[in-house]
Amino acid sequence: MGIRRDTKARGLAVAAAAGMLMALGVTALEAQGQVTLFDGGTLYRTYCASCHGTGGRGDGPVAPHLKKPPANLTQIAVRSNGVFDAQKVGQFIDGRNVVRPHGPSEMPVWGDAFTRTTTESDEAAVRQKIEALVRYIETLQERPAGK
Repeated sequence: MGIRRDTKARGLAVAAAAGMLMALGVTALEAQGQVTLFDGGTLYRTYCASCHGTGGRGDGPVAPHLKKPPANLTQIAVRSNGVFDAQKVGQFIDGRNVVRPHGPSEMPVWGDAFTRTTTESDEAAVRQKIEALVRYIETLQERPAGK
């Protein structure tokens, strides 16, 4: 009986830890050091969907309360003649080096935010989160008509 209780308690502890890690966009394998990539879908739902909506169309529950509507992320490639510029999207998400000549953006500077949420304050982990988001946003792209 003692072994069964210990196993059950250990299982509950592992499940709770996995839930906390998923909320941070980290898979259980990443926590064990077996995978270095973050889950872009989880990060998107955690950090982006409230403004951009779950489908990326700019229709999240916070969108009506913003001065400037959030971008429709499904149209990035369409607006660029079918090209999804991952580097440019990544720089925009990061926000730490983007020059905004027309005033401030309402979008958070996620590079700074991810620096504060990464346990080691590791720049590599910040880059991995941004890259995971970029890969996920690329999956949301609508294809230009006729292509």
